[in-house]
Amino acid sequence: MSAPSSTSDHGQTPRDGRDVRWAAHRVARRRELVDATVRAIRTHGAGVGMEEIAAQAGTSKTVIYRHLGDRHGVYLAVCESVDARILAEIEQATASSGGFATTAEVNLPRILGAVIDSYLRLVERDPEVYRFVVRRPDVTLPDDLPASDPVTGLSGRIADNLTHLLAQLQPDDAHTQGRNRALAWALVGMVKESADRWLENPDGLTRTDLARHLTAFAHTGLAGHGELPTSDGSAPHPRRR
Repeated sequence: MSAPSSTSDHGQTPRDGRDVRWAAHRVARRRELVDATVRAIRTHGAGVGMEEIAAQAGTSKTVIYRHLGDRHGVYLAVCESVDARILAEIEQATASSGGFATTAEVNLPRILGAVIDSYLRLVERDPEVYRFVVRRPDVTLPDDLPASDPVTGLSGRIADNLTHLLAQLQPDDAHTQGRNRALAWALVGMVKESADRWLENPDGLTRTDLARHLTAFAHTGLAGHGELPTSDGSAPHPRRR
């Protein structure tokens, strides 16, 4: 009699139950350490040290390194957590303000205001965590940073959402797609730079007022969206009504 096969019907070796449980444990432990790192940042500021992070987590630096890697790994893990939070809040704000309609007219000021305010809320609520994310720690960065930079990655995902929004205002064809994306990046850059400067010196400006000013400026700038002449001087595409 031949020995029972150790492979599944698909020819793959099934994972031992202990492996599955250990993988789940590693995921949970990583989440706990990231949460502890965020708490340490809130307590000690964006320049928090690994010793302070380990103390907050009630463990050693060795354990931190084992689960999160070096300081750059810690930075990436925090960025991943913050990114998920920002994107979830933006999606919630967008949905509550009418969402990305496909047929009905888009309420552009309302949705822009919701997206801008949701971003500024994080800056106001967690200023040190925000500083930690946008000011990379003093570490040796990988050669492929431009491709893997988490701050650029988050900006890109927000820009993707805004590009989709702008596509609802006019036909989404080859002529407009590039312009939509360029405008979306411009909006993201405007809000991020304004948030950075406001964090350093609010000068009496509240988050609500800043969001209102940026929304008005963005909407005014987009008032003629879709009405600029094309590069060959032909008539522009009409705005979707």
